[in-house]
Amino acid sequence: MITGFFVDLANVVAEFAGVAAAMQIFGINRYVAVPIAAILVWVLVIRGTYRQVETIFLFACVLYLSYVFSAFFAKPDWLIAAKEIVIPSLSLSSGYLLMLTGLVGTTIAPWQFFYLQAGFVEKKVGPRQYPQARADVLVGSISCMVIVFFIIVCTAATLYVSGHRDITDAAQAAQALIPLAGKGAGVLFAFGLLNASLFAASILPLSTAHVICEGLGFEAGLDHKFKEAPIFYWLYTILIVVGAGVVLLPHAPLWKILIFSQVGNGIWLPVVVIFILLLVNRRDLMGEYVNTMTFNIVAWATAIGMIALTLILTYTALFQQSVPPPPG
Repeated sequence: MITGFFVDLANVVAEFAGVAAAMQIFGINRYVAVPIAAILVWVLVIRGTYRQVETIFLFACVLYLSYVFSAFFAKPDWLIAAKEIVIPSLSLSSGYLLMLTGLVGTTIAPWQFFYLQAGFVEKKVGPRQYPQARADVLVGSISCMVIVFFIIVCTAATLYVSGHRDITDAAQAAQALIPLAGKGAGVLFAFGLLNASLFAASILPLSTAHVICEGLGFEAGLDHKFKEAPIFYWLYTILIVVGAGVVLLPHAPLWKILIFSQVGNGIWLPVVVIFILLLVNRRDLMGEYVNTMTFNIVAWATAIGMIALTLILTYTALFQQSVPPPPG
């Protein structure tokens, strides 16, 4: 839980860094944008019920479609995009492995498991609702990957193709999109980043507060008042204040924070997955709902793959600068 707390804290900092980067695109200083965002996020959770917060989150999910429109504005070569999904170009350079670890870390973030579980507890999901709950998870996971695909296509078809490969902040990425795909694409990219950052800045501290309070036996949940679950709400508040505060420090490296916090997720992921697998395969805990062989294979392969990726990344970072990519 201690490790999870600090990994999640780095992620909260990253989300407020995303808010700062997105608002810079619209010409708003981070010293104005980040405190306002932190207050809005804090008030949303402190004053709202779980049902109200979930409704707002569902609306925020719809706004992710802005990335889909950005991708179509970019007019990519869809055949090349499809080919690269099936047969990706791999490399063993430390930079490539670092980005790959971060990509996996941000896609299968450990905090998401805990928030998902806490959400079902908040909604009082029982065995009769398990089929709907499972469908909910599958639809969410698949739609998430579809959005990620369009984000990658949008930037690859514009920034990478035109030679913009040394992007140091999100504002630079959005500005570079404008002459390549039109002002609409740049604005939509910025809007999508802002929405994603605010969304995760709300959920991440909630997930952390839930898992720590549940693990230590404290009351937790949005349907409790502050005085009924003080530890839960104070943890949430501390994460928001510290996360936003770090971003407001002079010369805070926003882009590095965004990337390395997700790399931390990727390294932490197999530890969380292994503990979950040990629990979900115990028949005395799960009864008839123990994990199936198919899900065990997928989950163990993910954990082992991330451990291997972390070891290779560590080796290349320590002992060599870069290894040429394999032919083809």
